[in-house]
Amino acid sequence: MIKPVHKILTRKLVVICLAMFGFGFALVPLYDVFCDLTGINGKTATTAASTDAAVIDTSREVIIEFIARPNKDMPWLFKPETRRIKVHPGEVHRVNYLATNPTQRLIIGQAVPSVAPGQAALFFHKIECFCFSQQQLAGGKDMLMPLQFYVDPALPKRFSTITLSYTLYDVTANMQEIASMPTKIGE
Repeated sequence: MIKPVHKILTRKLVVICLAMFGFGFALVPLYDVFCDLTGINGKTATTAASTDAAVIDTSREVIIEFIARPNKDMPWLFKPETRRIKVHPGEVHRVNYLATNPTQRLIIGQAVPSVAPGQAALFFHKIECFCFSQQQLAGGKDMLMPLQFYVDPALPKRFSTITLSYTLYDVTANMQEIASMPTKIGE
C-alpha cells in the first residue's frame, strides 16, 4: 500500500511534469509575441504596409543594405540587384531581387526576411514583397522579384544602417504534399 505522503508527492510531481510539458508548447507563441513587442530577432511584418502619406524626413539619410542567400537545400541562384542604397525616412523605394533556377524542374521557393539590428524591424515597412507569397520558377528560367518599402520617419536616430537579409527555401516538396492530401474526410 502506498503511503499518503507518497501519494501527495506523486501527484505534485505529475502536475509539475504536465505544467512543464504545457509550457514547452506555449514557448514558441510566447517567444513570437515577445519578439513582436520588442523588435528582437529582426522579424518583419508578413503582410503589406500602407503608405498613409508618411512625411519624408529629408534632413536624414539611412543606408539600407540588401543580402540574399539560398538555403543549402535550395538550388536557385538568388541575389539583390542593388546591394546598398541611401534613403530618406518616409520615402518609398523599390528594389529587385534576381532568382535563377539552374535545374531542369519547376521549384517553388519561399523567402524569409530578417532585419538587423533587430529593433529596426519595427520601422522597416514592406508595401510589396516577394516574401509575402511563394514563388514558382520553371527550370532554366530567371525572374525579378520586387520589394517596395519605406523606413518609418520615427526610426530612432541611433540607427543609421539597416540590413535586410532574405533566406530562400525550397518548399516544392511541402506544396506537393499538401496538394496530394485528401480534401474531404474519407477520400
